[in-house]
Amino acid sequence: MFCFACTGGIGSGKSYVIRIFSAIGIPSFVADDRVKELYCIDKVLVKRLVDLLGDEIVVEGVLQKHIMARKIFSDKSLLVKVNEIVHPRLLEDFYGWREKMRESGHKVIIYESAIFFETPLFWTVADKVIVVVAPEDERIRRVMRRDGLNEEQVIARIKNQWDDNTRLSMADFIIHADGKRAVLPQVLEIVNSVKDKN
Repeated sequence: MFCFACTGGIGSGKSYVIRIFSAIGIPSFVADDRVKELYCIDKVLVKRLVDLLGDEIVVEGVLQKHIMARKIFSDKSLLVKVNEIVHPRLLEDFYGWREKMRESGHKVIIYESAIFFETPLFWTVADKVIVVVAPEDERIRRVMRRDGLNEEQVIARIKNQWDDNTRLSMADFIIHADGKRAVLPQVLEIVNSVKDKN
């Protein structure tokens, strides 16, 4: 089974690219969405986070992600400890999902994560890495529209992530989601380039 990883900065167009992969029949594992699901269904995971961060991160049985975020982003050592709990659990979940996809007869899958390169634990899951890029001004507009943030807040988030040049230096494929070039032909070219090898 062949696995792409798809990554890119905030507002780059990753979600749109993943929708296209799904539309052409390639199953996608979206790390951020799946972590949110695990916070709802995995009581052992939540208990480990409570042990680390305190009872106040859970209210009436529901993990309060905004409280958790406030705690960990003001303390980088806590962020590292949270990742040491969450990332291995997510990887285990991915392996289970990948096996189901294999049993269903899929030959190609895609794993999407904004922080793929920043989390070496996941590097082994991907055969090839796709980096999605868009001009920064377009990214800022998209995130302002999507998340209701102002320009300064979006720029701060962009600066908190790896820059595109660093990502591109590690990319096997690049998709330009700039609103000018059609994404579908770029996706098809990438998929066709690996189909012969599976």
